[in-house]
Amino acid sequence: MKRITPFLWFDHEAEQAAKHYVSIFPNSRIVKVARYGEAGKEVHGRAPGSVMTVEFDLDAERFMALNGGPLFKFNESVSFMVHCATQKDVDYYWDKLGAGGDPKARQCGWLKDKFGLSWQVVPTEMLAMLDDPGSPKSQRAFKAMMGMKKLDLEALRRAYAG
Repeated sequence: MKRITPFLWFDHEAEQAAKHYVSIFPNSRIVKVARYGEAGKEVHGRAPGSVMTVEFDLDAERFMALNGGPLFKFNESVSFMVHCATQKDVDYYWDKLGAGGDPKARQCGWLKDKFGLSWQVVPTEMLAMLDDPGSPKSQRAFKAMMGMKKLDLEALRRAYAG
């Protein structure tokens, strides 16, 4: 078992979200679904037999999702970064993760999915371009990135090259 597992709190969409994410990423699967019982019903208010947690792997990384009620919501202070080798990968993950999400919550490769979870869809080549913030090349690439919603690798390359 991994020492650290991201744990995501949903109102009632944990299983729906896990199935959605598993359908997007390779090497992914639902591992286990646990259900609420009678115990604690007066606190959690969930019907016995309804989904409590969903354990799932995304590209071989373990996650846990909880149907915990409407008390807590996702915000941009926590996001998941998807490293992409090509523009085709960027386009794929941007489209799949962004489908049904908030179109106003998109900037510099960040998006919010239909469950309110924030993702960063990033070409790994861009990370190398931004590695030296003091260089003019890096500054041009950074400036170009700041003007983008979905990251455009070719435009970043042109900006980096000058």
